[in-house]
Amino acid sequence: MDKLSNVADDHLLIPRRDQLEAKKCSEHRPRILLLYGSLREKSYSRSLTSEAARLLNRLGAEARIYDPTGLPLPGAVADEHLKVQELRHLTWWSEGQVWCSPENHGAMSGVLKSQIDWIPLSIDGMYPTQGKTLAVMQVNGGGQSYNAVNQMRVLGRWMRMIAIPNQASVPKAADEFDDSGRMKPSACYDRLVDVMEELVKFTLLLRDSTVHLADRYSERLESAEKLFKARG
Repeated sequence: MDKLSNVADDHLLIPRRDQLEAKKCSEHRPRILLLYGSLREKSYSRSLTSEAARLLNRLGAEARIYDPTGLPLPGAVADEHLKVQELRHLTWWSEGQVWCSPENHGAMSGVLKSQIDWIPLSIDGMYPTQGKTLAVMQVNGGGQSYNAVNQMRVLGRWMRMIAIPNQASVPKAADEFDDSGRMKPSACYDRLVDVMEELVKFTLLLRDSTVHLADRYSERLESAEKLFKARG
């Protein structure tokens, strides 16, 4: 076997299938947090998010929607702000998330980005979103595009989340919802069902293995070096 001179063998773990198999499976319903990116009174991203929450509950999950109304811009207030604490509490609680944004000027909305910006990548060495599943959705006023969902995938990767392969993009959103905000039967609705079904499956598969999936060689090595220095 070739010697890898740059590798600290004491901190290199050889992955094994049995390590990834949960020793004890969680029995509670999958916990899914849903975020949407609009403050408008008539918000199609909120309507789509509400439809997703209904489906998730029907599929056996426990879905909670965070209302961004009253959340200040990142950095404008202290972290102790009630809306910030509510968002962070729900993030820790969740095992998977759904992000839904309107496409504004070819990008995800600032309202959704602000919510993610309030969630730290790490807190005291722990990662609130690491290893959690993610489904992304967008609504468009005009034709279908994928700019917002693509951006959210990049952001989800940065937050160390696992984005599922499927996604939902709803074009001409005004035609897809009735006056009460409920989604009409359509191919777009069927795709939404697909996405939520897939999210629940991935969450059930991964939630009890996150500790192993998110265990990194570089971080084990860094922790060992810090401990060595602390001991002098």
